[in-house]
Amino acid sequence: MTDISVERSSNRKAWLGLMAVLPLVLLVAMDGSILYLAMPRVTSAITPTADQALWILDIYGFVVGSLLITFGNIGDRFGRLKLIMVGAVVFGAGSLGAAYAQTPASLIGSRALMGLGGATLLPSGLAIVSALFSDPRLRARAIGMFAATFAAGFAIGPLIGGMLLRQYEWGVVFLINVPVVLGFLMIAPILLREVRSTTYGRIDLPSLVLSFAGILLFTYSLKNAAAYGLTATQFIAGIVGVLALALFLRRQARIEYPLLDLDLFRDRIFSIAILTGLLSLVVWSAAGFLSGIYLQSVLGFDVFTAALLMLPGAIVLTATCLGTAHIVERIGRKTALVATHLLISVGVFLLLFTGTEVGIAAFIASTMVAGIGYGLSFSLVAEIAVSAVPAERAGAAGSIAETSNELGNAVGISVLGSLAALSFRLLGPGVAGTLDQTLDQHGLASDTVVQAKEAFLTGLHVAVGTGGLLTLAVGIIAWLWLPRRLPE
Repeated sequence: MTDISVERSSNRKAWLGLMAVLPLVLLVAMDGSILYLAMPRVTSAITPTADQALWILDIYGFVVGSLLITFGNIGDRFGRLKLIMVGAVVFGAGSLGAAYAQTPASLIGSRALMGLGGATLLPSGLAIVSALFSDPRLRARAIGMFAATFAAGFAIGPLIGGMLLRQYEWGVVFLINVPVVLGFLMIAPILLREVRSTTYGRIDLPSLVLSFAGILLFTYSLKNAAAYGLTATQFIAGIVGVLALALFLRRQARIEYPLLDLDLFRDRIFSIAILTGLLSLVVWSAAGFLSGIYLQSVLGFDVFTAALLMLPGAIVLTATCLGTAHIVERIGRKTALVATHLLISVGVFLLLFTGTEVGIAAFIASTMVAGIGYGLSFSLVAEIAVSAVPAERAGAAGSIAETSNELGNAVGISVLGSLAALSFRLLGPGVAGTLDQTLDQHGLASDTVVQAKEAFLTGLHVAVGTGGLLTLAVGIIAWLWLPRRLPE
């Protein structure tokens, strides 16, 4: 066999291996957003409280984001293929549990198990894909497809959920994961090879515990305060969470192998890129979640129609992801990064023109304008973050960029979602903790329904207005603070 034939055979197997990994990447991203349109159905079926509803949505993202860097280190030590196989089994088991959950607690637990599996899939999948291609040009194309698939998963999650819910019960949004996982487990040992790093440090267990406990306790405090007001338990949990996060950051600066390399944040380009990745997902997740409720519970559209109304924004977002390289060539990296913030800000500000009777035009315009900004962010952040640091630290930079996306997805629902929940609790009729729970009550007076919808809409406006102001502020800081030309 000639060298050319060997090379072609190797490339063919590499592309087949990529095709085996991409469906898992799509699932991990989709499951961060697939519940946005399904939550009214979930709320009616298992009646979660206001804070339980937020936990159902974002426990997945918190677990994934908190463990990405840790599982990156574990994969380096024990093998990426082994880890991704175990992670796929855990992800599938969590999906089955979520599909048949009968209580809010069981659904939250199953979503957490899915997050545990999902945290192994992203770093291991990217490392395996990179190792499949010896040609740097082909490797770059493969990594670009990996990133675009991840972004597309976030975008189409609500659409897939909406289309499935047209004919099936809400559990189907998780059940679709199972055949994909089974297919991967069958073909992965054939198409993929084991990947290990020759240099790795030990995994610092105290750092893992401090970061995870700090994030969860602080988030619990925010959610509990928004849903029920200030309590002693909520206050103590918040204080303990803040202290745990402070101890985590202090420990990272002192240990030899930190989970979070704080020295990377000394570079202002890296810091702005990571902040962009975090903030864009904060706004995207909160706007997506609240808009799904707005379309169905305020305007009264069925879930399939709501999914169709989200389609223009999803198309724009995905097209922007694929075209980001050409956009950057024309306007430069700095301008593209600043434009990310401005477009997201303008897009979510358009949601301020929505009302309880009309708002479709404002919603569609919002998703399309902001979709360009989200698309730029999804494709640009990791590239800028990695190029801003020395080559030997590129892996750590890439892991932090992925983590910022996942945590942003969860933090947006927690912080901005809790802000909306607080507004509803203060301004709503006091019948129940959420709009959907209120509307599920029998015998409501018409003025009570109107008050509930107006209270939810006010909460939506407060949440997206806050997110828009944050992105606008960071966009201005990026323009003033970053050098004219960013490194390639």
